[in-house]
Amino acid sequence: MDLKSVIVVSNSIGPKAKNFTVSSFSIYKAACSLEAASLSSRNSQAITQAVAKYPYRYDVNATNTPISNNRIPFTENQRLLLDAFDDEYGGVIVNPEKLPVDSNLFASVLHSSISIWRTQGKKGIWLKLPLEKCDLVPIAVKEGFQYHHAEAGYVMMTYWIPDEPCMLPANASHQVGVGGFVLNDKNEVLVVQEKHCAPELVGLWKLPTGFILESEEIFTGAVREVKEETGIETEFLEVIAFRHAHNVAFEKSDLFFICMLRPVSTEIKIDDLEVQAAKWMPLIEFVEQPLIKGDRMFKKIMDMCIARIGKRYCGLSVHKVVSKFDNRLSSLYYNVVDSASIDCLNDSCDT
Repeated sequence: MDLKSVIVVSNSIGPKAKNFTVSSFSIYKAACSLEAASLSSRNSQAITQAVAKYPYRYDVNATNTPISNNRIPFTENQRLLLDAFDDEYGGVIVNPEKLPVDSNLFASVLHSSISIWRTQGKKGIWLKLPLEKCDLVPIAVKEGFQYHHAEAGYVMMTYWIPDEPCMLPANASHQVGVGGFVLNDKNEVLVVQEKHCAPELVGLWKLPTGFILESEEIFTGAVREVKEETGIETEFLEVIAFRHAHNVAFEKSDLFFICMLRPVSTEIKIDDLEVQAAKWMPLIEFVEQPLIKGDRMFKKIMDMCIARIGKRYCGLSVHKVVSKFDNRLSSLYYNVVDSASIDCLNDSCDT
């Protein structure tokens, strides 16, 4: 076919085909091979009809122009592959920064990629779709992807290729909270009243509490939460106890750590967004509150805190260790007791 015939084909597609060139036409012709095989290169009208049936033109110079909502029927030599890298379990992780911008092109390349990865014996596919590309989510769902988890800026989706039970790990099953038991040298405990709470808890003086942030240590999270809610600077001593509960928030489980902290400042400056009031309260008054006395679990926690003050109980102090299994620095919580005196040997954070 000469250049004149190519121009005729290009014009038949419309204004979106203005970049249609001889070099790209040879690739597009291959994509149309099922119908173009019987056509003469001089039969411009027949080629035009074949071209019109397919939605995409894949240019060797990376010019990709959508025409409709259908897929490109790539041949074996032309199948496109999403930019991805292998994970350590035989699967692939798609590069979210190099996803096709156009949703139609994404549909075609995603379909092609799954086919190639299946041939290669890959197992799981991790597809992270940023918020600005949320229009790609329905396409992935239609292809068989499932939701794994979501954050403020993205949704993570997965696809299990083998015809066997899925071995991909599930989404995080727990949320982690902390509470700070802060006692000064006057035997007063730092307490707060929250602005937003259940009706039955209105007026209750409670310990400062909050959630651990992503990649945050338990001991640093406890210190941070106390600082944010009350303005009091503290030093972590020990984890006194922790609670494990289920179906707490959106069917997730909950781990809540009670931490003993030593105050290193005294002036209270409350967080106006979350806290109604904060103060230093005599310990005896705190534990005598009806809601505290009437709650079996919290009463037990307070008994342990008081026992720790009297050196009749040892909590878990933090120790930094490196494991040869993953060569990572981790925080290991355990207690060290002098068997002769039953005293806890660690009164501060061991880092």
